[in-house]
Amino acid sequence: MTGTGGLVTYELRGDVALIGLNRPEKRNAISDGFVEAIHEAVTRAAGEARAGVIHGHGPHFCAGLDLSEHSEKPLFEAVKGSRRWHRVFDEIERGTIPFVAAISGAAVGGGFELAASAQIRVAEEGAFFALPEGQRGIFVGGGGSVRIARLIGPARMGDMMLTGRVLDAATMEGWGGVSYVVKAGQAVDKALELAAQMATNAEFTNYAIINALPRIADMSSEDGLFTESMVASLATMTPEAKDRLRAFLEKRAAKVEAPNG
Repeated sequence: MTGTGGLVTYELRGDVALIGLNRPEKRNAISDGFVEAIHEAVTRAAGEARAGVIHGHGPHFCAGLDLSEHSEKPLFEAVKGSRRWHRVFDEIERGTIPFVAAISGAAVGGGFELAASAQIRVAEEGAFFALPEGQRGIFVGGGGSVRIARLIGPARMGDMMLTGRVLDAATMEGWGGVSYVVKAGQAVDKALELAAQMATNAEFTNYAIINALPRIADMSSEDGLFTESMVASLATMTPEAKDRLRAFLEKRAAKVEAPNG
């Protein structure tokens, strides 16, 4: 089905919500209305799915900010718009279910910021990444200075912004900004596979991974270790964890094995 204003499509596949950015004629450039449509879809996914996939209709994931809408915004309206992006993207990064971004073509500017809010990024071999804000006289406003900088490091992010450097998927994987690289046309299938796998995890464990890990990264070592102990103890108290641990001890659950090859 199609979301607000036709800007986003939404489909439930088992326990996975498939959310499609649906503005291909604009390379899925993000407008204020687009942000609200993403919010609507992500909120729905949190209520009825156990994992989500975000992808772009057409050849590109997302080419970033719709400059035609934002170029003449008054100062305070621009501030409020940026903060709205932060809140909506935070629903993806620190919500209740994990998300995978399936990236084809451009993940540029705000599109890269959106992808960075997902827990996992799958990119096709022909995908490319850029942060052209430096050449356009602006600055990232969708959370990139935090999320992208933490993925690839502030020096590499600064390089991209200062020089306009465009990176391919393989290089971005080496930099830590992409988790998987797949052949053309395979990003959505791989993302759905990963999301379906994550959907089988205990709900509390997924929630803890999504919400505790980034917060622990912000803490001192001692505070982080204390928080880890609290979260780990809480996780083992859930009925689902008790059932799964019992299944493992009774040899009803598979053991971890070495990967093939």
